[in-house]
Amino acid sequence: MISKPEKRLEMMPVAPVIPKLNFSFRLKDKRRRTIYGVIVLLFLTTALTIPTIIPKGVNLTAATKGLLENFRIMLFHPAPSNTTMGSLLGALVQSISLAFLTTLIGAVIAFFIALMASRNLAPRWLIDSVQSVMALIRAIPTILWVLIYSVALGLGANAAVIGLTFHSVAYLVKVYADSIDEISKDSLASLRAMGVGFWPLVSQVILPSVMPSFLSWTFIRFEINFANAVAVGAAAGAGGIGYQLFMASGFYFDFHEVGMIVYLILAFTIPLEIVSYKLRTKYIKRATK
Repeated sequence: MISKPEKRLEMMPVAPVIPKLNFSFRLKDKRRRTIYGVIVLLFLTTALTIPTIIPKGVNLTAATKGLLENFRIMLFHPAPSNTTMGSLLGALVQSISLAFLTTLIGAVIAFFIALMASRNLAPRWLIDSVQSVMALIRAIPTILWVLIYSVALGLGANAAVIGLTFHSVAYLVKVYADSIDEISKDSLASLRAMGVGFWPLVSQVILPSVMPSFLSWTFIRFEINFANAVAVGAAAGAGGIGYQLFMASGFYFDFHEVGMIVYLILAFTIPLEIVSYKLRTKYIKRATK
């Protein structure tokens, strides 16, 4: 008996589905319209104002060649010309000392003020008052604070120290208080219920917990203060490597010396970043054990 062949199941060919690319800008969204409008406005403003920045009669080709030549001198032919290498190293140490002193004083003061700005430790009215004052101080750039104190105290290192410390305190209070707020409120409440006093709580619980964060933020502020110390060296008459940079670039127009000063600044900032990273890593590993 011969059986009939079974019917084969045939699959109907399926057309490949090509995903549709949606390039819609969704201009119906008010937020997107605002963002696109601001971008277009900035682009048009930049395109219209760039030609007005260039002085009339300037040869852009010659100016570009001169700029590249100055960069070549700075990068490949650095040398002290109007001063000695010892004077430049002494000025660098002066700027480093200014940054270190202002960071150290600011960190100590900021720690105690941060205890009054932390939601885990202080009442609400005190927190709002301290944070409002600190926010007002931070809103004014460090250079302006230095210039303000220069009017009161005269040009010199005193105005630079007070101005840099003033802004450092406001900056560190914010980050220190945020670090303290990351501690569990329940843990602190339990310790208070057990009769632990305020200062034992701060010294034995809070400070060991936030030390890695405090160390990181303090080193970041030290780097910021060093950059500000270089900037205010000439602006406030504080001396240091910033004053030498101002004299070499704006007074002597000596790009050989400018290049040497830039290399000296980099020779300090790069190892500083490496050391700060190593210390942060060491303390964070120790805190997580």
